[in-house]
Amino acid sequence: MSERIRVGSLEIDAELHTLVRDEIAPGTGVDPQRVWRGLEQLIKELEPTHSALLEKRDQFQAHLDQWYRAQGAKGIDPQAYRQFLREIGYLEPEAVGVEVRTENVDREVAQIAGPQLVVPVDNARYCLNAANARWGSLYDALYGTDVVSEADGAARSAEYNPVRGGRVVGYANAFLDQTAPLAQGSYDGVRGLSLGKREGQTVLNIETDAGHTELSDPAQWVGYREDNGSLSCVLLRNNGLHVEIHIDREDPIGRTHPAGIKDVVLEAAITTIQDCEDSVAAVDAADKVRVYRNWCGLMKGDLQAEFDKGGVGVTRRLSSDRAYSDPEGRPFTLPGRSLLLVRNVGIHMYTDAVLTEEGESIPEGFLDALLTGLAALHDLRGEGEIKNSRTGSVYIVKPKMHGPAEVAATVTLFGKVEEILGMPHNTLKIGIMDEERRTTVNLTRAIGEAKERLIFINTGFLDRTGDEIHTSMEAGPMLPKGLIKEQQWLLAYEDWNVDTGIGTGLVGRGQIGKGMWAMPDAMSDMMESKVAHPRAGASTAWVPSPTAAVLHAMHYHQVSVADRQRELAQRSQAALEDILTPPLLVDALSAEEVERELDNNAQGILGYVSRWVGQGIGCSKVPDINDVGLMEDRATLRISSQHIANWLRHGLVEEAQVRATFARMAAVVDRQNADDPEYRPMADNLEGSPAFQAALDLVFDGLREPNGYTERVLHARRRQVKAL
Repeated sequence: MSERIRVGSLEIDAELHTLVRDEIAPGTGVDPQRVWRGLEQLIKELEPTHSALLEKRDQFQAHLDQWYRAQGAKGIDPQAYRQFLREIGYLEPEAVGVEVRTENVDREVAQIAGPQLVVPVDNARYCLNAANARWGSLYDALYGTDVVSEADGAARSAEYNPVRGGRVVGYANAFLDQTAPLAQGSYDGVRGLSLGKREGQTVLNIETDAGHTELSDPAQWVGYREDNGSLSCVLLRNNGLHVEIHIDREDPIGRTHPAGIKDVVLEAAITTIQDCEDSVAAVDAADKVRVYRNWCGLMKGDLQAEFDKGGVGVTRRLSSDRAYSDPEGRPFTLPGRSLLLVRNVGIHMYTDAVLTEEGESIPEGFLDALLTGLAALHDLRGEGEIKNSRTGSVYIVKPKMHGPAEVAATVTLFGKVEEILGMPHNTLKIGIMDEERRTTVNLTRAIGEAKERLIFINTGFLDRTGDEIHTSMEAGPMLPKGLIKEQQWLLAYEDWNVDTGIGTGLVGRGQIGKGMWAMPDAMSDMMESKVAHPRAGASTAWVPSPTAAVLHAMHYHQVSVADRQRELAQRSQAALEDILTPPLLVDALSAEEVERELDNNAQGILGYVSRWVGQGIGCSKVPDINDVGLMEDRATLRISSQHIANWLRHGLVEEAQVRATFARMAAVVDRQNADDPEYRPMADNLEGSPAFQAALDLVFDGLREPNGYTERVLHARRRQVKAL
């Protein structure tokens, strides 16, 4: 047991108490004692409602389980099902006239459509890398990924390959032709860029093989930089996003280009969610201290990470803003960093970093809201160059809320936190993650509860599917995961979210988001498929890396999300009946199909859990059963474990079969991680491996785990490892 400091009726971990006293509170104008007294009051006033909301989840699940079992072989009648959901209060009366009225929202959230990163805030290097991913080299992103073919001498290599380099330049030129076309000709033919005068106005001169030309729309040229009297950067704008053309005839790349262009740099990750939830493994006070310390450093603007890269010591800091002159010669800047949001934990999470007088853990979300809000005061009150919000707002994404009442409780929590910290009302903005079924079907009413704070809604296939499986656990066996993605309920869910966001006036005040591309090495495939997100009306979508952000940014130049949202506002709302149709298996599967699905699920669970439990890694690129690296977090674990639990429940697989599969897949995962010196093998001691036992717990306790969440098992097993 760690040392604790008593404040009022609370017992606070000593390291956490010191962090607040010495690092977070100084400079905010808030006395540390006020913070802890405020937390004490939050628990007293809000915990009873908090507990009742969690109990309500269990009550709904019990009603659903009983109803599904009663249907038996006759199946689900859609009309009777909707009536039942209304009778128990699961499906609430339709909300009318809901209109989002959020004020003081930064342009990155309210107006600019572009990629979004999600990064574990417990890793300083990663969260700085993501924060600095607002701008990225298109040349580097193309050269280092499979977007550009390696055929015919264009292979990637440690040494610069001029054949590949030529293809990269050609690809970038084609992008510029589409994004900021010339009045005549193509960027392939550009031989020079310079500033000139015409009728007393500064103009951008463009020389091509065919002679002088200009931009087809001269208004797309919005700025420039000069170094030693020579034009070094041309700044263009399209669909609200910026593109820099860098010029340097002395640069190794610039020397090979007729116009001296050495790079094309894109405005990429417009926003970044610094994550305290699914992508971190924070199981105790020491872990939470690391989470809060890094977030505080980001809000102060002084966070840095020192590490070795290729034998050279590197110190990473937050990037400065980018300076330009406009066509009139007047100086201006653009943000050099993503606008940062922070994701707090869900309401089902409790922490013993602070204990009540009775020795009970407290709702972790209370602590998250209070301390991430306190740290953000440094940004709101700071006068330095490094600023996050320029409108005086703090952006908190709240996951795994089930329905309007839980949104309302979170809004109440945020209001109380503002009172404790002396913040103006509605400083704390809320992002609603539409990843639980009860939120989806009541989304308009949920938005109505947060209409003065709402800045974000999104969809996420994995958690939403995990909840779908658990909610309909007793309805019957589910389809294989790959087929679930193709079902009408999921397509309707994705459209329903966009339709509701547009219909409630979120456009221009917040983001409508889509989920993650999970294959960080398959960027060519991403470029083919992820353009569907802006076409669907989403103003942002998650990507797995800064490189992916640069590439995905091209989609927002290709598609005007604002135009697309105006078009979609005219379509009919997606059908609720489709959303309420669970993805049940209809045709029998062969033994081979069942075994293949079971292998896939078990390997994926073990691949993720082995790192979470054994090393405290909450999100990483985990090899799948075919050795393809996939970005995994707790959402992927939830769906896979619930899927096996569902097939166990309905007899598609047997317990002995599942155990044997996990044992066989443990050897596969051990092989895949053989080169990691920190990895803890499982196959040679299954009974003594906390990670392997966690995987079994997740499946065999899957029916009993509230909503199919994975945190209880993961936390218990990770703490077991930390205690060794």
